[in-house]
Amino acid sequence: MKIAIPNKGRLQQPVLQFLNSVGIKPLASDERALIVPTNWEGVQLVMVRTEDIPNIVEAGAAELGITGFDYVLESGVDVEELVHLDFGKAKIVLAVPVSWGINSPEEIKGEIRIATKYFNIARNYLAQKGIKAKLVKISGAAEVMPSLGAADAIIDVMSTGTTLKLHGLKAIDTVMESRAVVIGNKDWIKSDEAERINLLLTLMKGALFARNKKMVFMNVPDEKLDKVLSVLPAMLSPTLSKLAKSDAWEVITVIDEDTLPEIIGKVVANGARDIVIVDIEKVIK
Repeated sequence: MKIAIPNKGRLQQPVLQFLNSVGIKPLASDERALIVPTNWEGVQLVMVRTEDIPNIVEAGAAELGITGFDYVLESGVDVEELVHLDFGKAKIVLAVPVSWGINSPEEIKGEIRIATKYFNIARNYLAQKGIKAKLVKISGAAEVMPSLGAADAIIDVMSTGTTLKLHGLKAIDTVMESRAVVIGNKDWIKSDEAERINLLLTLMKGALFARNKKMVFMNVPDEKLDKVLSVLPAMLSPTLSKLAKSDAWEVITVIDEDTLPEIIGKVVANGARDIVIVDIEKVIK
């Protein structure tokens, strides 16, 4: 089984870290390697350009791929979106020179030239907005194109906006929002690898669900149990075990990290003690 992943760029390290959390680790670190074996027998990583991954998966050269949703949409491929991930978030924006003094695409007058590597996304956006523009297709940095005189404006990825500002540009509209996504060939369910792919997708979802969650163990006196349970969240219900040598209970539950301080304060106030908090690697639902 082959999984196509970025060979460089902003998504490469987050993708490798995510696969590591799932349990898939590359067994080679040569940056020149195109196909890398992993600790999963028969599972290989195909290291390719981020924008090429949708086409590679559609062609069946890799059963799965992890890339940006913007590249999936731009390529127009017929693949299955299997898991939307929680990293690689980005905005594709329409940016114009600050000197134009406008704040929305509706203020654009006449026909302009727009530099972009998102030709299809840009074309659809411009049609929806009714903007007259000639698209200048590029493969490198878009921000420099207006200052070079190669274009009047750009449609490109924006993270903080600092790079746009350095080049005298500002975003006046969001074309789309993107994030990393796991895609699969349309026929993956019929392949010999379907069972292993299903397992991998289950582990991926489990790793995602476990993000920012903690498992909490606590001891609660019998007379305090109802009060503690009344303020204690759980995925389904807390697990209770009667302690062998005490008139108390061990209570186990899973809590979102963001709410942990508030919940711990409440259970302590209601009589819980001996609280232990541990990380969770995966939650299989």
